[in-house]
Amino acid sequence: MKALLAALALAVSFGVSAQYPNRPIKLVVPFPPGGPTDLVARLTAQKLAESFGQAVVIDNRPGASGTLGAEAAAKSAPDGYTLLLGTTGTLASAPSLLSTLPYDPIRSFAPISQLTNGVFFVVVNSSVPVSSLRELIEFAKARPGQLAFGSGGNGHPLHIAGEMFKVASGVDLLHVPYKGTGPALADLVAGRTHVMFEQLPALHPHIRSGKLKALAVAAPARSAQLPEVPTSAEAGVPGYEVSAWFGLLAPAGTPKDIIARLSNEARRALATKEIQDSFAKHGIEPVGSTPEEFAALIVAEAAKWSRAVRLSGAKLE
Repeated sequence: MKALLAALALAVSFGVSAQYPNRPIKLVVPFPPGGPTDLVARLTAQKLAESFGQAVVIDNRPGASGTLGAEAAAKSAPDGYTLLLGTTGTLASAPSLLSTLPYDPIRSFAPISQLTNGVFFVVVNSSVPVSSLRELIEFAKARPGQLAFGSGGNGHPLHIAGEMFKVASGVDLLHVPYKGTGPALADLVAGRTHVMFEQLPALHPHIRSGKLKALAVAAPARSAQLPEVPTSAEAGVPGYEVSAWFGLLAPAGTPKDIIARLSNEARRALATKEIQDSFAKHGIEPVGSTPEEFAALIVAEAAKWSRAVRLSGAKLE
């Protein structure tokens, strides 16, 4: 009897996978166009669409530091046709910054695969008269609260990264929240803000053009894309290390065979030379993981960012 039930379950599971997907898939990106989230989403969506033979449509849903988009995805039908590009902010730091969340980062989603990991850089607008991290600290200490750093919103990882830098360096910077990293970066490039703590993909073109200056990478080792930029420790702020990740999720309750197929296709896409070359060009590290591995990462990262939020004293305004 058990063998018969197992066979029937396998047949039903195979049937679901065989028919999926038979219409376009929506990928919710909880931030506006521009910035690394959008870049990773579009490259991943393109490869998944090629594999599935169905369109994967990007649905940008900005607001509330990414939690509006995450909520929309969490409340969607668990049928595999609505996915979420989850981030460190929406799944790890937001729970520590918000007294209430409209979704549970652990229970509301079915993890599919971690897509990327990226370290943060400390950059300034080229008009800021500093050429090193030590000079920036001295310059900021002489002007407490006058230098502004932008982020993708209150509670966004860029916000927490800035707060962590303030604690590590002893400087007083003014936080300016935006509705996404794209607008925050645009104001930095325009000189309306002064400092930013961000991953390389969005920064690289502006560093190459000379509009921004990279002062340090918040990592234990230098970046292969910008080997001339020192680590935070080398630049005088030991212990300041920050990274963030993106991953693919579906609403909780999505059939396990669909999750497994999505995970396999995502990992296959990340292993292609095309996507690896595209990511490397933008300074993105492709990862690829099983649903179980990604679930464990989310739990571990939530604990890590909770400690970082307490250390920084950051609060949502």
